Amino acid sequence: MKNQQLGSWQSAVLGVIVAILVVFSLNSFVIINPGEAGVLSILGKARDGALLEGIHFKPPLISNVDVYDVTVQKYEIPAQSSTKDLQELSAKFAINFRIDQQQVVEIRRKQGTLANIVSKIIAPQTQEAFKIAAARRTVEEAITKRDELKEDFDNALNQRLEKYGVLVLDTSVIDLAFSVEFAKAVEDKQIAEQRAQRAVYVAREAEQEAQAVINRAKGKAEAQRLLAETLNDQGGELVLQKEAIEAWKSGGAQMPKVIVTGGDKGGIPFIFNLGNMQD
Repeated sequence: MKNQQLGSWQSAVLGVIVAILVVFSLNSFVIINPGEAGVLSILGKARDGALLEGIHFKPPLISNVDVYDVTVQKYEIPAQSSTKDLQELSAKFAINFRIDQQQVVEIRRKQGTLANIVSKIIAPQTQEAFKIAAARRTVEEAITKRDELKEDFDNALNQRLEKYGVLVLDTSVIDLAFSVEFAKAVEDKQIAEQRAQRAVYVAREAEQEAQAVINRAKGKAEAQRLLAETLNDQGGELVLQKEAIEAWKSGGAQMPKVIVTGGDKGGIPFIFNLGNMQD
């Protein structure tokens, strides 16, 4: 009986030991999946060397592994600045970035979590990069030359975040807005330009109409000149015809035998008095 109790107690102890060993063994390894990087800390102190994809040993009970997502992250971050002409300009940027897996240990030591990286590093550096880009141009240039503004912003942001282990992959300007005063000035300018264009159109239309009137007047004057020339030619022939008829009546001669047309221009008949002519 006593031996049976001793055997049961030994079995229980052995079971506990096995369970402890299992727990220890399970907590002695960590698996880092693709797209992740880990930082091993022993007694709260981060050890050098990032844990990359694969299985890694870690001392049980006294160690901990912080795992970071090193795939592409996207955050929308607002920014404000004054332009070269002291106009207020605000924007919202979509920042695509990832953490440099080789620098996750330094990130763990200095920034801690990914949320801290965004709020304490990326957001303020986005603001500073936007100030640099906006200060180089007027608000009108910032709007009309948006690609150049973005290029200056990208260069400044990359230089500032690279030293923190943050790699910027791409940025995009989601929104770009300016002050109410400038919006009113732009609207007034557009209205003035539209009015000026309308005035030019009206002036050109009036000029074309005046030229049309001049052309019509010239055409009418030319028509009257040609008509006057025709009437003058025809009037001379009529006078000659009348004189011939009067001479025929006074001389008592026979009826004229020959009728000649008035030539190429008039087409009016010209009557010769043949009765008084000698053979």
